[in-house]
Amino acid sequence: MNITMIRAAALRLEGHALRTPLLRSPFLDDIAGRRVWVKPECLQHTGSFKFRGAYAALSALEPDLRAQGVVAFSSGNHAQGVAHAARLHGTTSVIVMPSDAPALKVANTRALGGEVVLYDRDTESREEIGARLSNARGLTLIKPYDAPEVIAGQGTCGLEIAQDAAAHGITTADVIVCCGGGGLTSGIALALEADAPGLRVRPAEPEGFDDVARSLVMGEIQRNARTSGNICDAIVTPQPGDLTWPVIKRLCGPGLVITEDEALAAMAQAWNRLKIVAEPGGAAALAAALVRKDEIEGDDVIVTVSGGNVDPAMFARALATL
Repeated sequence: MNITMIRAAALRLEGHALRTPLLRSPFLDDIAGRRVWVKPECLQHTGSFKFRGAYAALSALEPDLRAQGVVAFSSGNHAQGVAHAARLHGTTSVIVMPSDAPALKVANTRALGGEVVLYDRDTESREEIGARLSNARGLTLIKPYDAPEVIAGQGTCGLEIAQDAAAHGITTADVIVCCGGGGLTSGIALALEADAPGLRVRPAEPEGFDDVARSLVMGEIQRNARTSGNICDAIVTPQPGDLTWPVIKRLCGPGLVITEDEALAAMAQAWNRLKIVAEPGGAAALAAALVRKDEIEGDDVIVTVSGGNVDPAMFARALATL
């Protein structure tokens, strides 16, 4: 994947994906000790940036292949993005989801037309289930992050960040990205390399699932000891992707690691100060900007709020921190 693919994906997404703005609040600036610019992809179709990659991937398929249907595996946000993109393209989708995925994400995926197949993420392999369904039913697999067209679609978020940063006169800044397998992180990094080389991507991850941060320290892929057990479900993945990791290694600065409590507090601040709803994993970058300020340099920091698909009980838990 490269900048040419990202620009091509942007053309296909025009009129389909929302162009999200950069938001600011003086209250967040005071907490962080610098200007905080928030990219609210929680306002994107299906409530997360994942729609960009899903639509980009489906729109790149040959029509005959696309008509046979697609399969994807996801804890929820990619699931909804693929289900919605498939419906917009007039085709079917089968989504393999962990049985412990938030109920809202499972319900939304079904409501968007996806056929949901549940699995146990501790004892079963979603990759094996996806491959089996693909072979048995002639479906095209749309991977959640380790696929060139998906990464290109996520990179369109970076093109927008570059344009809006330039409009605000921001030439140097850390861009903190909520990071699971690295599709959004690597896509934004590639876009900024081309259009805003003074902006440096830094991955944000939950404690205990900081495989990308550890991989950056070690210089090679590190795997998480656990595959579940964190409220930041959207960014809990086993390890960086084979395609995303080389980009992250080449272009990203040191990773930032946050706790569950810090993610909840950031969710509360996002709602209280910006009136946006973030899910725990989607608030990781904002949490890092607010509580890891000594690890960040410069007068400006840009953060993604990458998703807002949160169950009411979890959102109430976050608001209780105010």
